[in-house]
Amino acid sequence: MRWHTPRELPLLSFRDATGKTVTLADFEGRVILLNVWATWCPPCREEMPSLDRLNAKRGGPDFEVVALSIDRDPDLIKPFYQDFGIRTLKHYVDPTTRVSDTLRAPGVPTTLLIDREGREIGRAMGPAAWDGPQVEALIDGALLHASIRDSK
Repeated sequence: MRWHTPRELPLLSFRDATGKTVTLADFEGRVILLNVWATWCPPCREEMPSLDRLNAKRGGPDFEVVALSIDRDPDLIKPFYQDFGIRTLKHYVDPTTRVSDTLRAPGVPTTLLIDREGREIGRAMGPAAWDGPQVEALIDGALLHASIRDSK
């Protein structure tokens, strides 16, 4: 679903691989695809390689896939990434599941497209093929919209 009007998001905090607290504000200025997932979730296992391919192709200073695990044990992420050949996604974790609750995510995976100002501009519930042309068009649209606005 793509929203006609961007939706403000509440403060969301989680941890990176080093245990440091991270918020969406840390990504401000970039378009992000926030994917809330878990290692025990079969549909998540199915879509993670496509998220990694998308991040490998498009990730950089303007865009990043933020894969946020809700596993209670953050030590499960590294072996999962190894088993599934995930090479470009960073480790982010919210073992409290507060982010899922705050976002009113009905389950995992839930994925949000977030603009440069940290506002939700789209949402998908359930697994998807994230490395296809339709997703890239959404990302291009978000990047272009921000560029047009910034040039005014």
